[in-house]
Amino acid sequence: MRVAIAGAGAVGRSIALELVPKHQVMLIERELSQIAPETVEAAEWVHADACELSSLEDADLESCDVVIAATGDDKVNLVVSLLAKTEFAVRRVVARVNDPRNEWLFTDNWGVDVAVSTPRLLAALVEEAVAVGDLVRLLTLRQGQANLVEVTLPEDTPLAGRPVRTLKLPADSALVTILRGGRVIVPSPDDAFEPADELLFVATTAVEEDIRAALGH
Repeated sequence: MRVAIAGAGAVGRSIALELVPKHQVMLIERELSQIAPETVEAAEWVHADACELSSLEDADLESCDVVIAATGDDKVNLVVSLLAKTEFAVRRVVARVNDPRNEWLFTDNWGVDVAVSTPRLLAALVEEAVAVGDLVRLLTLRQGQANLVEVTLPEDTPLAGRPVRTLKLPADSALVTILRGGRVIVPSPDDAFEPADELLFVATTAVEEDIRAALGH
């Protein structure tokens, strides 16, 4: 894929380093002091204002499959997202949310497909690390239409030894992964649950309580 990242600060460069082994990455940065090609040598560096339509045209943004708005300014990230989606029809737009109070703005109305709030994600990961038996929302997908949620089965789970096919999940939900020790298991109908399994579901918000009920919680 061709990926454009607006913002070449610490966050933007870190994302670029993760992506460059497999994808074509372009970093767009307004501040000349942040232009440091030696930090991500495999990326294309563009010194430009990502909020300027002409700059994005010169950078050939319409050729990108994904745009990531990763600056430290929420206003900038919203403008970049809107331009990427409405002016260049970029298929996937991911935006960084710096202030959780602004998270409600990061929707498809501003061209955002996926909003990533670092404070919210860190809080969810802390909760996930300590919560056993409860459902923890890790990530919101498609502007809140669905969530990635996790449940760690307690030692006394009624599901122990039962095959996956016996779990009666509600509509609009799916068990996608079982994490067991160091293993990642794509569940088949005959796989059996074990205590301390971490179950990852994709589900709409409306059925999360039904998932709890199906798990015997």
